[in-house]
Amino acid sequence: MAPARKLVMQPGPIEFSDSVLQAMATPSQSHMSPEFAQVFQETLIKTRSLFKSSNDSKSQPIVLAGSGTLGWDLVGSNLIDSPEEKILVLSTGFFSDSFAQCLQLYSDNVDILSAELGNVIDYSKLESHLKLKNYSIVTVTHVDTSTGVLSDIAKIASVVKKISPSTLIVVDAVCSAAVEDIEFDKWELDFVLSASQKAIGVPSGLSISIASKKVVDKVLARKSRAKNFFANLQRWIPVLVAYESGKPAYFATPPVQLVHALNVSLNSILSVPLDERFKENLKVSQDFKAKLGKLGLKVVPASGAETSALTAAYFPENINPAEFLSKVSSKGVELASGIHQGIHPKYFRVGHMGVSALDHTNGRDDVQKTYEAIKESLIELGYTVPTK
Repeated sequence: MAPARKLVMQPGPIEFSDSVLQAMATPSQSHMSPEFAQVFQETLIKTRSLFKSSNDSKSQPIVLAGSGTLGWDLVGSNLIDSPEEKILVLSTGFFSDSFAQCLQLYSDNVDILSAELGNVIDYSKLESHLKLKNYSIVTVTHVDTSTGVLSDIAKIASVVKKISPSTLIVVDAVCSAAVEDIEFDKWELDFVLSASQKAIGVPSGLSISIASKKVVDKVLARKSRAKNFFANLQRWIPVLVAYESGKPAYFATPPVQLVHALNVSLNSILSVPLDERFKENLKVSQDFKAKLGKLGLKVVPASGAETSALTAAYFPENINPAEFLSKVSSKGVELASGIHQGIHPKYFRVGHMGVSALDHTNGRDDVQKTYEAIKESLIELGYTVPTK
């Protein structure tokens, strides 16, 4: 018999800590109250720390009601002033391409530089593109959840800064924030967008971003008509600045309970040095991938391009994908199917971040339970595990 509640080991939403879930049960509280203003203030300050930005003279944290997808619209509606602006999207999978589709609503000149399946982009091709056109924005998906490919943001930023220093560098960190290193100040990034339901460890419903001073100045000085009402940062930035100073302000109602939950989660994330957290998550990821390798399973990313956040692995030959995922589910573990165009029926995805990767209290071992469910399911479906 399957457990009453299945273990969610997808690459988002992930499992949540008891303290986060308790924060979600915060009684009704006015978003204009001093009590909430203090919590939101703390949350914004900690959000800046999550992205390794030092102070408010260098960056503006942005926490809004919405999913990670809202971050794409924040970029399109606030950073693109006209359809003539040239945008370059660096693609390593489905979500990179979806980001491009969003930006095509705001610009008629969106180019896509795609990496080979499972690999990072070719830096020489990036240099060629930057020399060929004057791009106002370059976007990169730090971890594309569809492939599990990890892009080298520091390297990409250095190439862009060298060839086209005026180009804004935008990072989609929905699947990388709180699990992969992001040096907002050091790498001179301009806008990083994320969401609550992955490694940040909060139920879905928060769009979490950080903008550079250059972006803030650009947004506040913009004269062109706003292209989005709710996602208009000219409206939101003064509100967020007020909250960070401890004073409530209003444009639209913030999700009070989710902000409480984010504050609690960030307390936990920042309770140890971020680099130690990343190192521990990397070990969990490497161990899990090694175990799947011993089962004879091959991962989608090329060697050296794998993220710590998830594992994307091909089904063995002669294993029915639907039967496999159903059998794993019957053992109390929910995995995710493939989503990348062209290979989506051929692989599955396992998330290992947040409490599932890092919480080993009270005998908790989510990743090991997931491995055992995968191995048992394969054997029950007639798969022969390699002896070497």
